[in-house]
Amino acid sequence: MFDHISIGVHDLARSRRFYDATLGALGYDCLSADDSSLGYGKGAVGLWIGTAVAPVPPDPGSNLHFCFTAPTRASVDAFHAAALAAGGSDNGAPGLREAYGPSYYAAFVVDPDGYRLEAYCG
Repeated sequence: MFDHISIGVHDLARSRRFYDATLGALGYDCLSADDSSLGYGKGAVGLWIGTAVAPVPPDPGSNLHFCFTAPTRASVDAFHAAALAAGGSDNGAPGLREAYGPSYYAAFVVDPDGYRLEAYCG
């Protein structure tokens, strides 16, 4: 359905450190970078991150989050650990989420700008 998603951040360098680590753990790379934007994906950019004067304010009650496909459960674990080491915060440790399905393995974090992220393998 989506070709790509774009989000705005306060500090592009901080976001690059965070997303290089967390998305790198899932096998995604920074495929495009300049002074005002970063593009992440595998083969093609699926997530654009750009500097913004007024990024979307964090709102845990909004249910807004982005879920990234992970190739293995170990990569979900690595995503979570990398996010915490790179300045993110925990929003759900790696593990099975049987309420979503018997093999739904995921981890949840919040990036430095307040965006809620999930890595999923199932």
